[in-house]
Amino acid sequence: MDKAILGRTGIEVTKLSYGAMEIRGPRVWSGRPIEDSEAARVLEAVLDSGINLIDTSFDYGRSEELIGRYLGHRRHEFVLATKCGCRVVDCGDHDEVSHEWTRDNLMRNIDTSLSRLRTDYIDILQLHGPTVKQAEDGMLVEVLNEIQASGKVRHIGVSSYLPHLPAFVEWGSFDSIQLPYSALEREHENWIDRAAETGAGIIVRGGVGQGEPGVGRGSSERWSAWEEAKLDELLEHGEQRTGFLLRFTLSHPSMTTTIVGTKNVDHLADNVRYAAMGPLPADVYDEAKRRLDTIGRTSLPA
Repeated sequence: MDKAILGRTGIEVTKLSYGAMEIRGPRVWSGRPIEDSEAARVLEAVLDSGINLIDTSFDYGRSEELIGRYLGHRRHEFVLATKCGCRVVDCGDHDEVSHEWTRDNLMRNIDTSLSRLRTDYIDILQLHGPTVKQAEDGMLVEVLNEIQASGKVRHIGVSSYLPHLPAFVEWGSFDSIQLPYSALEREHENWIDRAAETGAGIIVRGGVGQGEPGVGRGSSERWSAWEEAKLDELLEHGEQRTGFLLRFTLSHPSMTTTIVGTKNVDHLADNVRYAAMGPLPADVYDEAKRRLDTIGRTSLPA
């Protein structure tokens, strides 16, 4: 599997990484039930397949706990990214998730995450979607720098999106920037280049359009672009739509890695197989972008 350097962190990561939200369990965001044995199988398979970056968050239900339980003994084998700024409230039959952009909450988040993950350091600690004003008012970059200086975190990042992304890119404060992107969601396409120019590593989420409706979490509105652009005509014989989308994402010259989540070992194997094929042929990539441009699914100026 292809690897790339995650910006100025200097860390070499696989271009396909694992998004651990899918093992969150049912208490948060109507997640699907998952047995401990099922989580163990998929997490072990992630590392056994060669993937070396796992992305999670304080508010991803049981995700951090399960990673710590089943991969704590293999901590030296992977790069660990999590997110902060989160609050989780037990509401009986489910958990309510919100954010609290204060120094005290970020400090609570990192200590709890370290305990759950059974580690004494996080490779990348990311702000989980604040507005620019929230980041400024809470002096969040300064708090991240304080946590980094303590040795609990090696690098700092932000998970963001438009309209907040431009300011975070211009600040140049973050070692990594996570953003949504796929052939079906191209708004941030040019911002990937701009962010990479600052020296930040680029972590893409949603790189397979969150999966086809009825199979994954992808919306019918997002996937309508596939039919309208007639992208089926560009598939290789036997190629799956999600495989094509993954390779489209991998074709962006400035992306570093894309996080794809699943709790299914067979789906994980499919993702690894398509990632191993690498980017799309240049002519196919250009034609896919041309067709998407024609139907208005295009990138925004950066």
